[in-house]
Amino acid sequence: MNTEKLISPEIENFYTQTSEEARLQLGLGPLEFERNKDLIQRYLPKAGKGIVVDVGGGPGIYSEWLAKLGYTVHLIDPVPKHIKQATKRANALKKPFKATLGEAQQLAFADESADIVILHGPLYHLQDKQARLKAIIEAKRVLKKNGIILGFAINYAASTIAGLLNGFMHEPGFLDMCKRELLSGIHTPPASMPGSLAEAYYHKPTQLIEEFKEAGIEFINIYAVEGLVWLDKKYFESRADASKKQALTDLLSITENDLSLLALSPHMMIAARKI
Repeated sequence: MNTEKLISPEIENFYTQTSEEARLQLGLGPLEFERNKDLIQRYLPKAGKGIVVDVGGGPGIYSEWLAKLGYTVHLIDPVPKHIKQATKRANALKKPFKATLGEAQQLAFADESADIVILHGPLYHLQDKQARLKAIIEAKRVLKKNGIILGFAINYAASTIAGLLNGFMHEPGFLDMCKRELLSGIHTPPASMPGSLAEAYYHKPTQLIEEFKEAGIEFINIYAVEGLVWLDKKYFESRADASKKQALTDLLSITENDLSLLALSPHMMIAARKI
């Protein structure tokens, strides 16, 4: 598929020059990866049987995990580098997944052919609302009746909280970036911050819910991914201690669906059903 008009050069350059694999191994990455797997697994068909479409699946880290669980997995991503990485990862498996160059608004799958569709990148890399709705509706099209869509989004307050905690709120361009995100959801990194996430859209939790409802999908629930536990001043020390990590896990568990606290989580996942 020709993706020339479906992905901006800025987004492709960002993912070509950075390592998505390394991101999930550093900083809060392990927490995000651990939580995403936990949340996804709650909605997977039982006994490893079913077809999963991983849209925006990057280098295939989640597709590999799903394939090892026994699912038939199709990864779609618009970045050629990611397809090469994912294909290499898939070829090392006894039951390989398939990685294909493509884009969320135009999926090369038949109607009602998948049990679950995971939207990993589209919801935060499509700045235009109509484009996001088109991606959700396209996911709905390929789902079987009662199939599940799991959508991952970035919270509109993520940069602001991180900037305040880490002391770079007053770096050139950063405050203006945060103001745009808080007021409009539009994320455009300043030139003074090379390596920052490329152009994106940061959702308010209630807005994410409304977009899925507008697309005609039955809302099930919304979850904090990292939740508020990353705000622990000694988070990395706590995570290294088994009992303290469990305490943070318990805290996250009882707050994961709390709408009044959801904006404190950098990422969130929405679950919805095709009816």
